[in-house]
Amino acid sequence: MVVSDVNIEVRRGEVVGLLGPNGAGKTTTFYMIVGMIKPTAGKVFLDGVNISREPMYKRARMGIGYLSQEASVFRKLSVRDNILAVLEVMGIPRTERERRCQQLMEEFAIAHLARHKGYMLSGGERRRTEIARALATEPRFILLDEPFAGIDPIAVEDIMRIVHDLKNRNIGVLVTDHNVHETLFITDRSYLLFEGKILKSGTAEFLAGDSEARRLYLGEKFKLDRYE
Repeated sequence: MVVSDVNIEVRRGEVVGLLGPNGAGKTTTFYMIVGMIKPTAGKVFLDGVNISREPMYKRARMGIGYLSQEASVFRKLSVRDNILAVLEVMGIPRTERERRCQQLMEEFAIAHLARHKGYMLSGGERRRTEIARALATEPRFILLDEPFAGIDPIAVEDIMRIVHDLKNRNIGVLVTDHNVHETLFITDRSYLLFEGKILKSGTAEFLAGDSEARRLYLGEKFKLDRYE
């Protein structure tokens, strides 16, 4: 999908949504930010530094984490080894790797699954493992691609809490998902892409009340749900 004049800003400590119908350019935009696609025009900045020419692995080292829509856990590795695999390439002492791994497992309530293989995990457990592993690199920003896909309602609430925790860690979060209600609920503000361009941007309340956003994407009967 070709995108044009897409100007997105994510600050640390806030959650920003990227919404739009299929083919709107959400995935293309995500891929350009993380370095999976090279833009033919435009630039990507990280804390004021132009990283447009940096490969994906360097962007990750600079502080951009990415959680793909597809399952990314190593299926034949345990939860513990999934996290350690990331920590081992960071060049930190073994004792520190073990400490940080244990801390992440406890924070994301997966310590009891430490020896479970990736293929044994439920959708919610897999997501928590993937996010814990992404945080092992201590990113400043993290992009979540369809975090609510393929998980049950209880796990959806779990992911919502985790995103809130990421915000409290002063991590900037950019999230895209077809579950509009859940995405709008967790975001401070969102961008609505349509046919490769930003159609609207603003808070959940603004987008839910905007006639053009309702007509082209949300639907005329859309109601903004609130969770307890």
